[in-house]
Amino acid sequence: MTPMPLSRVFIAILIIAVVTFFTRVFPFIFFSRRNPPKILDFVQQYIPPMVMVILVIYSLKDTSWASAPFGLPEIISLLFVTIIHLWKNNPLISIFGGTILYMIFVQTGILKTLF
Repeated sequence: MTPMPLSRVFIAILIIAVVTFFTRVFPFIFFSRRNPPKILDFVQQYIPPMVMVILVIYSLKDTSWASAPFGLPEIISLLFVTIIHLWKNNPLISIFGGTILYMIFVQTGILKTLF
């Protein structure tokens, strides 16, 4: 396989940069001087919670509910994330805290020893 010429690499980087810049600037160019369309209000209000529900379902899809520890690390971590988020209202603290708690459960096997 022959390497790509340097000029093509620079052209590809330039195209990627322009496209990335346009996608970042697009909302400000088209929606800053007038009211945004109603569909954007819908997206802003409902899409983030829907994405979070999909992520939670996806993260629980491979959980073994029939054998020890019966999904307890996942359930406890999910409850921890929910409680911390409602208490502190800080996504970073709740997500990192829940991830750390889950990894402690999984790596130490502390809940498996109970069963």
